[in-house]
Amino acid sequence: MPLSNSQYDAIMRIYEEKQRTARHRLARHTQDVYNKIPEYEDLDRQVAAISIGQGKKLLGGDTDALPVLRQKLKELSEKRTMLLRAYGFPDDYLLPAYACDRCRDTGYIANTKCSCFRAEEINLIYEQSHIKNLLETENFSSLSYDYYVGEDLEKFTKAVQICQNFVKCFNKDYKNLFFYGTVGTGKSFLSCCVAKELIDLGNLVIYFSASQLFDILSKSTFDKDSAEAASGISDDICDCDLLIIDDLGTELTNAFVSSQLFSCLNNRHLRKKATIITTNLSLGELRDRYSDRIFSRITSNYDICKLTGQDIRMQKKTAATNR
Repeated sequence: MPLSNSQYDAIMRIYEEKQRTARHRLARHTQDVYNKIPEYEDLDRQVAAISIGQGKKLLGGDTDALPVLRQKLKELSEKRTMLLRAYGFPDDYLLPAYACDRCRDTGYIANTKCSCFRAEEINLIYEQSHIKNLLETENFSSLSYDYYVGEDLEKFTKAVQICQNFVKCFNKDYKNLFFYGTVGTGKSFLSCCVAKELIDLGNLVIYFSASQLFDILSKSTFDKDSAEAASGISDDICDCDLLIIDDLGTELTNAFVSSQLFSCLNNRHLRKKATIITTNLSLGELRDRYSDRIFSRITSNYDICKLTGQDIRMQKKTAATNR
């Protein structure tokens, strides 16, 4: 997903601050050298004066002006380096210190984004996903099959394969995922696994619990004081590459919630924007709690994954207690 104007501006402000920091550092170093080595400041003045003088000669047609300028600047540079060394300064003390030497803290090499810009993009996406800290522990590298047996293991194994294929084909095939089943069986965990993989590939992923999502949508509709801030988030909810709605059914369900949920899912479906939903509700409870059109939208356009088994959180807690 291309950066929005506000996202791009946020990253460029980071680079402006890096450039400002580099300038201030160089100015401090320069003043430090001038204070300790007055002769160095005089050499700098000579560089400026000679450059201007030879430049005028070059414009006047003197073909020897440029070679002479280069030779004099080389001699002055050598003198400056000798002075720095004599007073114990490193040779690069008065060179700009960039956070990234490749792009010199501009974010671009020619017209191409530098790798450091790409890293800033990924970091920004992580910050906006609302689950940055969660993804440090809940990802495919920490996935374990140890908490499942029998049919439960078969279901979980199949769900993992579906998730991996979802990531692999994300930018080629439009798909949605719906995880349901008993409490603590890995539904939210798998959605986080998918989220991390896609964020690392540069996709904008936004995560909300169902209660958070509908609170934001409510504020953008009814709360005038919060409407402006919430409206920007509402736009992201519709436009982000992947929206994760976790624990659907834990919110206070009413006509407004049902209407907003259908509008959100329908808008994203029309835009071919992927959505992942997790819930502890059964399919029957989903149909009874929400409208028929929501039930139809989900069962028709989502890959349905049912997870069952014992609560993994309780298993971990029991294991820790028994140690």
